[in-house]
Amino acid sequence: MERKELLRQFLQDKEQNGHATEEAIRTHRMGDISFTVTDESGAPVSGASVSVRQLSHAFRIGANLFMLDGFESEEKNRVFKERFLSVFNMATIPFYWNTLEPEQGKTRYEVGSPYIYRRPTPDACLAFCEENGVEPREHGLAYEQHFPKWLSDKDVDTIKELLEARFAEISRRYAHRIPTIEVTNEMFWEKGITDFYFAPDFLPWCYEMAEKYFPGNRIGLNDNWGWRPLNAAGWDSSYLQLEKLLRMGYRIDEYALQFHMFCSREKEETHILSNRLYDPAYLRSILDSFAGLIPHLTISEITIPSYSWEAEDEQFQADVIEHLYTTWFAHPNIDQIIYWNLVDGYGYGAEPGEMEKGENYFHGGLLRFDLSPKPAYERIRYLFREKWHTDETLATSNDGNASCRGFYGDYEVTVTHQGKTVTQKIALDKSLGSCHINVQL
Repeated sequence: MERKELLRQFLQDKEQNGHATEEAIRTHRMGDISFTVTDESGAPVSGASVSVRQLSHAFRIGANLFMLDGFESEEKNRVFKERFLSVFNMATIPFYWNTLEPEQGKTRYEVGSPYIYRRPTPDACLAFCEENGVEPREHGLAYEQHFPKWLSDKDVDTIKELLEARFAEISRRYAHRIPTIEVTNEMFWEKGITDFYFAPDFLPWCYEMAEKYFPGNRIGLNDNWGWRPLNAAGWDSSYLQLEKLLRMGYRIDEYALQFHMFCSREKEETHILSNRLYDPAYLRSILDSFAGLIPHLTISEITIPSYSWEAEDEQFQADVIEHLYTTWFAHPNIDQIIYWNLVDGYGYGAEPGEMEKGENYFHGGLLRFDLSPKPAYERIRYLFREKWHTDETLATSNDGNASCRGFYGDYEVTVTHQGKTVTQKIALDKSLGSCHINVQL
């Protein structure tokens, strides 16, 4: 079977529900912008030209920033930043404990700390984000699978003491700079680094500490099992994990679902991931289930394999990504969509360029190893910079009014009439749903 046959459920859904999907995007992702243009005396100005140009999306589109300044040449470092900023407005920043404090008491927060592959320092990442208007997202605050080995022989009380100190230190340094904090991540492993992983209060304790040290941040739970089917009673470990924590009274503002299509090429046709996760109706049903518990959902880590740099494989990857992003963007509870590795050949579990090992095997990036754009990169850029993007020129009516519908975000508005021009910045806020601007020429 050709890989494109795996698109059949997307294509069927588009034929049956394509209009409803577009209407959902228009309803949930756009608001009304209206203008009244007057002259100095307050009289309406007819026939004024109103240019409405979107500068940025309120919706967050991201990728991880793990290779920031980590390539083998300055040219690659420069191109990576350029490619990142051309598409994304959100970046996932690594806060894994084992690489932020590889030796007890020796942290790697600052620029100039010892280099670790795929682990740029928080300060370097935040400087890049703040200089370029990118929203940072903390990842791995209490990810037990990446606790340092020097912690493994310590008792639970000591681990809690040290972990609370980590929460406190990260809060002091970064709580005011990073809106979203992912507290726990991937809780369903057979083995842990520490005894604390198997303690019944691991999750409650972590979220109690999160509330203590990050009261003004958006608190997230990140998980890689959330797409498994729920039975009639909702019996699924991911669902129950979230439900129990909420029922116990812990504040969780966001549930983040990973979307790694990690299956071998040989098994892709029959793999359970492909048959479920390439079905938009199934995806919507899972999202609806979690939205019944918590209103804010994020697709937090995405890997869609191309398996090679052959044109047909790369085109398939781009097509899947367009269908997925359309399904997610149309869902009212999704706030953020974050791809994982931006570049092929620099993934977890392999040396740079070892394309048969670790995450590199999947060729799941949006850029090739030489950082040239794959069709998937261009497709995401097209969606958010062209298709789901507002750039219009209007003319005021006899009463000086004009209006349009635009995607939520920041805009530059330029009004011109008879040699006079006024330019101003506006924000179309989803919480308000509309924006009215009075302009005097």
